[in-house]
Amino acid sequence: MAISIEDIKKLRTMTGAGLADVKKALTEAEGDFDKAKELLRERGLAIAAKRSDRETSNGCVLVKSVDGFAAMIALKCETDFVANGADFIALTQSILDAAIAAKAKDIEAVKALDINGQSAQDAVTQRSGITGEKMELDGYLTLEGDNIEVYDHMGKHILCTMVQTNKPASEAGHKLAMQVAAMKPVALDAQSVDQKILDEEYKTAVEKTKLEQVEKFVEMKIKKAGINPNLVDSEDHIESNMAKGWLTKEQADEARKIIADAKVEGEAQLKMPMIENIAKGRVQKFLKENCLVDQEFQFGDGDKATVAQWVAQQDKELKIVAFKRFTLVAE
Repeated sequence: MAISIEDIKKLRTMTGAGLADVKKALTEAEGDFDKAKELLRERGLAIAAKRSDRETSNGCVLVKSVDGFAAMIALKCETDFVANGADFIALTQSILDAAIAAKAKDIEAVKALDINGQSAQDAVTQRSGITGEKMELDGYLTLEGDNIEVYDHMGKHILCTMVQTNKPASEAGHKLAMQVAAMKPVALDAQSVDQKILDEEYKTAVEKTKLEQVEKFVEMKIKKAGINPNLVDSEDHIESNMAKGWLTKEQADEARKIIADAKVEGEAQLKMPMIENIAKGRVQKFLKENCLVDQEFQFGDGDKATVAQWVAQQDKELKIVAFKRFTLVAE
């Protein structure tokens, strides 16, 4: 049967599918809109299944705040070509708008939201069928309450933040949202850091400090033997420097023995109280660099100040309540 251009336009508006895909589906469905929609959905599912092992490292992140409810969401895809497409961004926006309107609490609730007569998940699957790329919803984060400022970094839709304060402070809130984008804090303050993160940082700091102390001991032993430590700091360097004539075989063999013996001796002489104190200092440095209120504020007037100090300079009663951050950029 002949398919009218009006029917094609109507189904395209309903589904967002391309003209050729819509015409093909309507023709196969003999003009039945529900059947044509199901055909488009099935094709999207087939493509999604075929590309399920692909990496979705690109996409669109959007953020919005309305009447005491703010949310951000990422619709991920495989290439920046698709991510930058107007239809892809529009789909992400429509899903975010629906999430805001429904005050959806989590990503599963978002996936079930109605988008032009179909679920958000089905809309994404259908879009996947149109572009031929794997797509997935991810990074859904929310804040509730008053005084929430949102920020889309450089308007590029790849990094978004939200910051909530205890009282109205639009300009300060915007700068704080920029701070969160630029400095990627892991928590608001030291008390808010997950204990698992602290434990892992301390463990890493202890091992790093042990390794450094042993390396210093080995270097001291190498120097005492009259050998340049820079020539023997790895097996590759030893071989390379022998080939260049900078080390004799005898020197190389002597260095290898000194290194092996010194590592054992250095490890045996490690003083754990000292190691632990250095590790604790490293954890404190981590907290200063990664807790929002303790970070150096990046958007002031030139005077160095922590975020907490800068906030107090704006208003002694102003406090940061919470923040959220999501990015598609590898960091």
